[in-house]
Amino acid sequence: MELVSVAAIADNRVIGDDGELPWPSIPADKQQYRERIADDPVILGRVTFESMLDDLPGAAQIVLSRSEHGFDVPTAHHAGGVDDAVAVAESLGAETAYVIGGGGIYALFQPHIDRMVLSRVAGEYEGDAFYPAWDDADWRLESTTEYDRFRLEEWVRVDTTDR
Repeated sequence: MELVSVAAIADNRVIGDDGELPWPSIPADKQQYRERIADDPVILGRVTFESMLDDLPGAAQIVLSRSEHGFDVPTAHHAGGVDDAVAVAESLGAETAYVIGGGGIYALFQPHIDRMVLSRVAGEYEGDAFYPAWDDADWRLESTTEYDRFRLEEWVRVDTTDR
């Protein structure tokens, strides 16, 4: 199973402020993000899940929560940790699962993800949620696509057994 982290991040790694994006909406970013994750399960934290209830992303939502939690959404599944989330995604027949936040979930999955798809929003913003730092030696920038107001970067984890 391939785990892919998808996030919009500012130059200072800020991804959110009080549950909202800290920069004005970027429709082209939202569109490419939604299209990318539409047909696969997404892994997200409970707070992020609850903030998206009106427009849930992905084919299924795997919600990480420390406590067992029931959901009134037929596509939502509970997971207690990384291994549990991966097992749920595999049980759904997924070849790819997208990790979509929040900050604590990104940090929890960072050692396990295979790819990062990052919308880089220029500038530094105030915020209370951050994307985790990574060691460039462990990653290769595979592609960069320029858009109006953001740059989409696709990173692939380097096979450390080759070093």
